[in-house]
Amino acid sequence: MADSVRIVLADDHAILRSGLNLLVSKQPGWEVVGEASTGQEALEQVERHTPDVLLLDLNMPHGSGLEVIPAIMERSPHTRIIVLTMHDDSSYFQQAMQAGVAGYVLKKAVDTELIMAIQAVLRGEIYVHPAMTQYLLRPASAAAQPDDSDPWRELSEREFDVLKRVALGYTNAEIGDELYLSTKTVETYRARGMEKLGLQTRAQLVRSAMEHKHLE
Repeated sequence: MADSVRIVLADDHAILRSGLNLLVSKQPGWEVVGEASTGQEALEQVERHTPDVLLLDLNMPHGSGLEVIPAIMERSPHTRIIVLTMHDDSSYFQQAMQAGVAGYVLKKAVDTELIMAIQAVLRGEIYVHPAMTQYLLRPASAAAQPDDSDPWRELSEREFDVLKRVALGYTNAEIGDELYLSTKTVETYRARGMEKLGLQTRAQLVRSAMEHKHLE
């Protein structure tokens, strides 16, 4: 392990970043060299500092975590990415792991577990939150055979988040409040996602979501 560990924090909640900064900075030889509140800022901070570790939230405006992971890995292959997220479902987990992240930690994790995750990825290991190991243990047939007929697989993470909430009856304003997006940005994701799915009405969207089991 390097004598000095340089870490970038990427999360759109300033209070959470402050807590993480305090936690990480207490570790001997560890320092937070940059913070970001959007996906684009995360990419810029990684380019500027080439940190050893990036703690990356998945839900951020202007480039979600999943969307910027490939660019981060291309521009700073040395950086080990740990996803720190509230998402405990297999979809996000599988996408993140397939993108090549080194760790997947849920935000409900205790402080000691996050420290353990950072230590593990610095040793070159993969760290997965215990609650997510069930997806590693799934039969290969279930994990390796996605539903190729599901057009929702073509959506970006943010488009998926928006359209699922539309199907559940949320208004654009409610979606914006929940995802920290402007109403105009929600409308853009909604229109782009509907176009990808080839749908025109909310009724069609609901049927599609139910057919492909996205409302379970």
